[in-house]
Amino acid sequence: MTEKHSKSRQQAEIAFGDAQSQFFARNSAVDELDSLVRARQEKTVRLREAREAKESETRLKVATALAAKRAGKI
Repeated sequence: MTEKHSKSRQQAEIAFGDAQSQFFARNSAVDELDSLVRARQEKTVRLREAREAKESETRLKVATALAAKRAGKI
């Protein structure tokens, strides 16, 4: 059931296929960029949480050492 189309119809079909391919390629690129941005944001959150935990631990150690030093002077 091969249908014969006019030359202009064939050209239109080819042009539409090309446009559709570009559309899907663009969507694919956008999706890839979105996933990179999301991964970067998640990594930033993990690193921030790790830094804040480390800073909190350091403050606790300093406060404990200071309290011990003050208790020793009394």
